[in-house]
Amino acid sequence: MLMDHLLFVECRPGALTEQQRAWEERGAWSSAGVAGVFRDLVPERYDGCGVASVYAEFAHRRDWLKPDRVLSRDEYAALQGEVRQWAGEDRVWSDVVDEFGPPSILFGSSNRYYSKTLGYLTENPQEPMVSFHLWNGSTPGAGASWPPEHEEPILLAVRFGTGLFRQSFTFTPQGRRRVPVK
Repeated sequence: MLMDHLLFVECRPGALTEQQRAWEERGAWSSAGVAGVFRDLVPERYDGCGVASVYAEFAHRRDWLKPDRVLSRDEYAALQGEVRQWAGEDRVWSDVVDEFGPPSILFGSSNRYYSKTLGYLTENPQEPMVSFHLWNGSTPGAGASWPPEHEEPILLAVRFGTGLFRQSFTFTPQGRRRVPVK
């Protein structure tokens, strides 16, 4: 709703519809929106943080997003160059921050018991955000537990790129094991 109002002020009321079509072409939009696509990729009770990161990319391209930190060109190039291989091992929240520094933007709570997405970006809105999707829930079929079974959120996947949405994900071994079975 906020985006609709901001786009109206910019005299671009159809821009969000255009963006939804672009997401659909990339496979990031379903009849249930971006959330529907995330539900097919990550465990339940996570998708809100991931959805927010996708909308934030749109906001960043429109210069609405004000990050807490931006990466230099060199930091961003190093991050993109190594992150897919780095995500080949199981990681947790502190591993991400220790390796890449504080995020540009945090989607979700700073509480270690909750899932979240960490977004890393530069000042250039045309460069894709690098999103680390972290989950802290119970094992599928085990029922909800509190506090969650993990001391801190585990990294499920890293996502970046402008190609097909599913191909922009690099899953960790934990992430591959937790992809919802349909």
